[in-house]
Amino acid sequence: MTETPSAPGAQSRVCGVVVTFHPDIPALTRLLELIAPQVDSLVIVDNGSDTDLTALKATFHAQLECLGENFGIARAQNVGIKIARDLNASHVLLLDQDSLPAPDMVDQLIAAEQSLRAGGKKVAAVGANYVDPRQGETGSFVYRDGLRLKRRPMIAPDAIVETDFLIASGSLTPIDVFDEVGDMVDELFIDYVDIEWGLRARAMGYLSYGVFGAHMEHALGDDHIPIRGHRVPLHSPLRHYYQLRNAVWLIRQSWLPKVWTALLVWRMFRQFLFFTVAAPKGLKHGQMMLAGIADGLRGRMGAK
Repeated sequence: MTETPSAPGAQSRVCGVVVTFHPDIPALTRLLELIAPQVDSLVIVDNGSDTDLTALKATFHAQLECLGENFGIARAQNVGIKIARDLNASHVLLLDQDSLPAPDMVDQLIAAEQSLRAGGKKVAAVGANYVDPRQGETGSFVYRDGLRLKRRPMIAPDAIVETDFLIASGSLTPIDVFDEVGDMVDELFIDYVDIEWGLRARAMGYLSYGVFGAHMEHALGDDHIPIRGHRVPLHSPLRHYYQLRNAVWLIRQSWLPKVWTALLVWRMFRQFLFFTVAAPKGLKHGQMMLAGIADGLRGRMGAK
């Protein structure tokens, strides 16, 4: 019996999909230098930048897909996933332009995914453990505990832990899981795209896993707000619009468990209160978040 490409023990063919939007060329070059040797094929999907990426395409033997305008991260990822299918890839590795994978990150992810599947797990995706270089904190993996989201502790450097969802960058997904669960939701545009997909996969019986042995640098937020010894990532008011709008959209999905509805409502309330009070130009953040809630209730999706 011939094994399928994503079956345990089979040869993997990984397609790396890098989404760009007005990228910093030296940083993007460094990312491509690190990831190109780790994947079997490489796709760059550009979301309407005015930056010429043809030289990078040639240097790294990548397929370049320029969308002409900013259709959002979800559409760009879906374009990359389709190309990966056309290339007969067994796995898709999603990456943001500001991520820097360790030289063995893909090997670590593949080994973890194969081990989990060999153990009978229905794997949605496996994801790398990331560090934000600006604050040096490890972005550990999230799980729901009642109405709170908590982070899995690193019990061992090579531990593999279940998580409710993964950030898209540094996540490795078998192509047959996308065939079963579906792709990203285009109309979300940005924010909650990976959360929605992870929870949807979970509702269908597929679990996501964090791999502490797979390392990556990744920056979250435009800046940070210090509070009680921690640094809370700060996004722009527009990003906060998308976050609350898309949270409302997610809450309205019939497949979402009620406990997640309660958790998201509570998180939205805390987010609104915190950034309205603590963020610079907090009033603008508050206005945009209220606009996001209103548009989510109206079903007004896509680009703002």
